[in-house]
Amino acid sequence: MKPHYTTIGIVGAGAMGRGIAQIAAQAGSQVQLFDLQAPAAQAAQRHVTEQWNRLRDKQRISPEDAQTYAARLHIAHQLQDLAHCDLVIEAVVERLDVKTQLFQELESIVSSSAVLATNTSSLSVTAIAAGLKHPQRFAGFHFFNPVPLMKVVEVIGGLRTAAAVVDDLARYAEQMGHMPVRAQDSPGFIVNHAGRGYGTEALRIASEGVADFATIDRILRDQAGFKLGPFELMDLTGLDVSHPVMESIYHQYFEEPRYRPSVITAQRLAGGLTGRKAGEGFYSYADGVAQTPAEAEVPVVAEMPPVWVSPRAARRLELLQLLKDLGARIETGQSPSTQALTLVAPLGFDVTTVAVVERLDPTRTVGIDMLVDDASSRRRVIATNPATRPDMRDAAHALFARDGKAVSVIRDSGGFVTQRVLAHIINIASDMCQQSVCSPADLETAVTLGLGYPRGPLAMGNLYGPTSILEVLFNMQTVYGDPRYRPSAWLRRRGAIGLSLLHEEP
Repeated sequence: MKPHYTTIGIVGAGAMGRGIAQIAAQAGSQVQLFDLQAPAAQAAQRHVTEQWNRLRDKQRISPEDAQTYAARLHIAHQLQDLAHCDLVIEAVVERLDVKTQLFQELESIVSSSAVLATNTSSLSVTAIAAGLKHPQRFAGFHFFNPVPLMKVVEVIGGLRTAAAVVDDLARYAEQMGHMPVRAQDSPGFIVNHAGRGYGTEALRIASEGVADFATIDRILRDQAGFKLGPFELMDLTGLDVSHPVMESIYHQYFEEPRYRPSVITAQRLAGGLTGRKAGEGFYSYADGVAQTPAEAEVPVVAEMPPVWVSPRAARRLELLQLLKDLGARIETGQSPSTQALTLVAPLGFDVTTVAVVERLDPTRTVGIDMLVDDASSRRRVIATNPATRPDMRDAAHALFARDGKAVSVIRDSGGFVTQRVLAHIINIASDMCQQSVCSPADLETAVTLGLGYPRGPLAMGNLYGPTSILEVLFNMQTVYGDPRYRPSAWLRRRGAIGLSLLHEEP
């Protein structure tokens, strides 16, 4: 199939530029690769050719394909060499002044029908195009690193971008083997915007002393199904990349509380603890392997107390069945005996508040997170309040570990780790839909492909129930008095009428 753009130019021969060059040549385009540093362009050409040779050696492409692709990749020695290109994609440093000047120069070189595109991840497409004479042919074309493996690309129209340009770029992305998602020109576009909920709320939880980094990572991997915990992910990405993105989106949204960064990452970045590449981040690394603390051993309890479950506990019937399966002695009275371990399962509220409101003895009260179905989870999470007796904490830990499932014990907070992080992710995604940043379908695609979440945020909301997520947010707003937990209008409306979060408005 003939590519939509026969000849394309790429300005910038770093990791992004050479990745785009690779998939463009594979799609059938002639590629002109330019960099101000000529050795960088030559090195990129060698790197991409070596990639094709490796694919040939692994029999993923034929020897003929490897030769054909390599013959399509050329080095441009000056910007004027891009004059005949149908499309020019910029992948240079993330500075508005640099990009603006570059595109003004390119506009004077290329033909009037050529399309100009920026691979910016955080700057406004409209702002970059503001100095152009023909901003209607300019758009965002944001790929992710490594480009050949990350199969999603955001196509962003500025305020004056022609709709046909967006359509043509989306079609070309498909020819390159990628999935295009369309975004409005807003801070962070789709992926970097939606990704604010995961790390920022985990940092907030850590800053409150609810649990340490390793425990939070284990909970979100084992209970919520994420491939990497938030601190593992930040170590992999590097705080020199992730913290500036947090600050950028926060400030671009005029200090919207939902996106508030953390002093934890600011301090670690200043201290050079940026992650794997520095050998130390949230974890220390030996030969590239994270050194994580061992989990606490399961306590040995000589005599297990009887267990009483609050009538207001979330998933109460499932919790009672779980306790029965674990061999617990369950009390069925209207109130617990003076010997009973008292279990509560709140959504959003802290264990302390529940104990006070329900007039329970806080010294014997322990909370358990029941947002996630126990059968689908590889970990149980229990929380103490400041007055919980050590023997009751240990009894709860030992009881819920009887079948061999891992158990994490955390300190009291409004909402458990998983509740807080999932609610934050879903709420931000819902607000993106409210703002019409993108369609719900494109949001799901972008997040699953661009962030590697186990499912899209709206699908998460449907799985755990919009009403349950709303309950978590409303109750956390009560506990903290913090507008960062304010439920989005889009989520409130759907939760109120029981509508799927994946439903497109008419």
